[in-house]
Amino acid sequence: MPEGPEIRRAADQLSRAVQGRPLEHIYLPYPSLRSYGKKIKGATVRAFTPHGKALLTHFDNGLSLYSHNQLYGVWETARLGDPYLKGRQLRLELGAGRKTVRLYSATDIKFWKTTSLQDHPFLVKLGPDILDPALSVASISERSLDPRFSQQTLGSLLLNQAFLAGLGNYLRTEILFAANLDPDWRPFQLSRQQRLKLANAALTLSRQSYQTGGITLDLKRATRLKASGATFEDHRFWIFDRSGLPCYRCTTPIATRTVLGRRLYYCASCQSKPQI
Repeated sequence: MPEGPEIRRAADQLSRAVQGRPLEHIYLPYPSLRSYGKKIKGATVRAFTPHGKALLTHFDNGLSLYSHNQLYGVWETARLGDPYLKGRQLRLELGAGRKTVRLYSATDIKFWKTTSLQDHPFLVKLGPDILDPALSVASISERSLDPRFSQQTLGSLLLNQAFLAGLGNYLRTEILFAANLDPDWRPFQLSRQQRLKLANAALTLSRQSYQTGGITLDLKRATRLKASGATFEDHRFWIFDRSGLPCYRCTTPIATRTVLGRRLYYCASCQSKPQI
């Protein structure tokens, strides 16, 4: 599932393609959307706004489109008339001039009145977007002590979209490693410095992933690995998806466990365990 950085990069691409121009080509084959074709024909996209893993497409006629890629959804930018992606189901297409944007395979898609978005049942549950420029290390640290979150293990908390929207499986693993914390820690057990380090890792790695197209590894090391012939996936992460391989810091083999039904990677030497 794409995480916050991937959704924000998609929003950037969609904006460059069609934002600010009247929509001339509308194709809405998804049954629940079809009736909105006439309502948005000729409308202008004001903005593509991500919130966590959700994306909002705002039109200048008072409507907004909510979409969530979930596991299989993907946005594409193309030229009008380009062939559709094979093996995927087209959900919608919005074209302006010679450019078009397409959403495939997602199922959580719905038009809303823009003024009613605060009532959306998913959006109302979300915490602050991890890539919101106004979000600070101090505010994340303080938020972790909220009674709603302070008793959760970090392995669970970092997937809780009510805590921080946009974090997912690879960011969870990389943040905990960067903060030198085992997934079993709970916020109330952490010292102030540990909470600040965790919050800083969450902000820094999420922003770096957005800026670099998904790299959370130290950028100098990533550059060296790339120069040596490593593939993108092999020079992308500190420990995610590197089970059994040596930790870049201490050479201990990377281990894995399952938390909330998803793989979580960790270094038993670098990530301190809570005292029981």
